Amino acid sequence: MHPAYTKSGRHILGGTIQLFLAEALLLPTGLLTAVFLTRQFGIEGYGLYTLVATLIAWVQWSITSVFTRATIKFVGEAEDWRPVGATVLWLHLVVSGIAMLLVWLFASPVARTLGEPAIATYLRLFALDIPVFCLAYAHRSILVGVGSFSQRAVATAGRWLARLLLIVVLVEIGLSVPGAILGNVGASLVELAICRFYIRPSLRAKSSFPMRQLWSYALPLFLFALSMRLYEKLDLLALKILGGTATQAGLYGAAQNLSLIPSIFAVSFSPLLLSTLSRTLSTGDRDLAKSISCNAMRAVVVMLPLAAMTSGASPEIISLLFGTKFMPSAPLLSLLIFGTLALAMISVTTAILTAAGKPNWTFALTAPLVPIASIGYLLLIPRLGHIGASLVFTLFAIAGSLVTVMAVYCLWQILPPATTLCRSTLISGLTYALAIYWYTPGWFLLLKLLSTGLLVPVAFLLLGELNTNEIVFVRSLVLSNTVQKYKQSKPH
Repeated sequence: MHPAYTKSGRHILGGTIQLFLAEALLLPTGLLTAVFLTRQFGIEGYGLYTLVATLIAWVQWSITSVFTRATIKFVGEAEDWRPVGATVLWLHLVVSGIAMLLVWLFASPVARTLGEPAIATYLRLFALDIPVFCLAYAHRSILVGVGSFSQRAVATAGRWLARLLLIVVLVEIGLSVPGAILGNVGASLVELAICRFYIRPSLRAKSSFPMRQLWSYALPLFLFALSMRLYEKLDLLALKILGGTATQAGLYGAAQNLSLIPSIFAVSFSPLLLSTLSRTLSTGDRDLAKSISCNAMRAVVVMLPLAAMTSGASPEIISLLFGTKFMPSAPLLSLLIFGTLALAMISVTTAILTAAGKPNWTFALTAPLVPIASIGYLLLIPRLGHIGASLVFTLFAIAGSLVTVMAVYCLWQILPPATTLCRSTLISGLTYALAIYWYTPGWFLLLKLLSTGLLVPVAFLLLGELNTNEIVFVRSLVLSNTVQKYKQSKPH
């Protein structure tokens, strides 16, 4: 195995595990928060909070996605990251400040459009989180660009833990929905403080990095991010605009929250992939970059059995976490989990295209998703309600992932291995059947999910998915970590 591949693979794998575990805190903390808020606010109140959080999140992620990939690429290629960091920080501050003012200005019209006048006040309060969140995210992108994956993971973990604690405390003291909103603002402040502890790009020093160079990548990536953020949130907004009730929005929001695992993987993995590919290509090693990219797409494919398991067990998952009154969310989760997995593939493939110097391709390939999906929502939501919304979201996300995979093939003549896809499909059938026919009451569901989840890597190993070099690589990674821990624990 190529020594550089081993080093890059270990760095990506270690960083991905750290970031995934940090981002995965969103699952327990997010679920605990969701369970707490659904019981405090009821379905309708939780639906209103979900609508407001969705709108603000769309604004925040649109802004940060403008610069995130460009920041990681240029920081990764630069000998001195500080000029790039100063430029990025100023851009985040200016754009997020303007966005906050626009939300304040248009809060009332948006509330009237959605038929919920009460959310105007919530939107104005939540808008305070926009500049703080964006500044924190700028720091996170710089940390990834310089290869400080562990520090990035600590900041993310701090955010999710602070969010849970602050929301519970503020709602419990009687602040209701505004308390939950202020909890999000406080979590962003905690994350920003942690990031500033590790890395401090200047807000005052004049940057020598040409802003035009950043915008050459940022503009097409902004359009790509805008279309993807809109696509990710359009199903819930379309459901509400096309006659859905706050109760339906609450049911849909609950299913969305439970379909986040593939999104967490994408958020954890794609920035690291972009950083590593940018550094690799800057040294001229295109063959190594192609090998890393092929295995990145393969990593998404092997997650298919976990999505199938979640789909099959969706009624039990919903019942355990939210109670029987949320059971209409189960068929939504069964569909949405595959849609979010497809979006993870889009995230990985567009990171490859960005590192390869094709930022314009990312928008050109994904822009059609929004108008085409809008037509689908117009046709199916009036007939099928929230089932129609989840069906359209999932089908077009899968179509988009296939298109971006083919774009990577056209560029570098690489595809996810067909044998991996066949094995993954076979194991998916097994995990889906187990999830459906193995009934587990109450908290015994956790045992079923854990057992079925552990069966997946064992099945891949038995079917020959890992070759000899990969087994040696994983074994060496485990042994090196074990030796390192032993040395650290050994008295001097």
